[in-house]
Amino acid sequence: MGETDRAVFFGELLMRLGTQHFERLVQSRELEIGFTGAEANAAVSLVNFGLRSSVVSVVPDNELGQACLNYLQQFGVDVSHVLRFGPRLGTFYLETGVSQRPSKVIYDRAASSITQLAPGRIDWDKVLDSAKWFHFSGTAPALSESMAATVAEACAAAKRMKLTVSCDLNYRRKLWSPEEAQTVMIPLMRNVDVLIGNEEDSMLVLGVVPKGVDVTSCRLDNESYRETTYRLHERFGFRYVATTLRESHSASENGWSGVLSDGKTFYQSRKYDIRIVDRVGAGDAFSGGLIYSSLTGMDCQAMVEFATAASCLKHSIHGDLNLVSLAEVSTLLRGHSSEHIQS
Repeated sequence: MGETDRAVFFGELLMRLGTQHFERLVQSRELEIGFTGAEANAAVSLVNFGLRSSVVSVVPDNELGQACLNYLQQFGVDVSHVLRFGPRLGTFYLETGVSQRPSKVIYDRAASSITQLAPGRIDWDKVLDSAKWFHFSGTAPALSESMAATVAEACAAAKRMKLTVSCDLNYRRKLWSPEEAQTVMIPLMRNVDVLIGNEEDSMLVLGVVPKGVDVTSCRLDNESYRETTYRLHERFGFRYVATTLRESHSASENGWSGVLSDGKTFYQSRKYDIRIVDRVGAGDAFSGGLIYSSLTGMDCQAMVEFATAASCLKHSIHGDLNLVSLAEVSTLLRGHSSEHIQS
């Protein structure tokens, strides 16, 4: 793969502090440190599959900022476009659930360094030069008004330079209200080619929901999502609309599948029954798999199968990153079971 297969990912970098051994935060006396971010997680997936990826972000100019960059660099991600300023690195605390007890996340990201980023600070023509894809998630413009303006600036530059632009809606209630999200996100969609997001995201962030469907229920309804995707295509003109579908039997066992629409045909992947080690980052793994499969010229059915298989495997890996190889995803796609030790 050459330089022109490079993808650029823009968003916040965070420090993850997680309990171990399924402990609760109130009982834990030590926390495991990791570094993450929705866009960075997808970038790591792309590198693991053999393509080049660059992360654009801001970290503080101190040891924590350097530790974050060191962490990403070990996986082959280009961090040369990450800026160094501002007061702090955003943090979140993770309590991993099990059985009937769900996982819990507590964010501590107010006034993080990236919230101070404003338009004009990044030379997007330089950052995006020779790249083919630009990706962001809805958490990035939710961080501050200046970040929303910077995302808009980046998307406009990417579109002008003829990159494919993808967005994972990734709505977070603790960051903004649906009204705030729609005010910012709907105008951004004019420069987005590939949309990733479920029915509830589509309703809350873009104001699109199929008639007669209760998106707050836990019922999985592929037909209702088919209607949603076609309405999204009609309103915004996306090239692709895709999402994962999770059936939650418990915090430890889920059903997992994916769907993709090109506006004419609705494609569904096979469903996997998974036992979860860590579900954080599974959506980012799906985004990474979708970007890889599109960049390498797969057809629509192959795209959704690859992205779903890649994100299925992520559930078996502790931490936010999907540390699986192209060969491992291909093995799962061929239907080979995990019963035997590979040697």
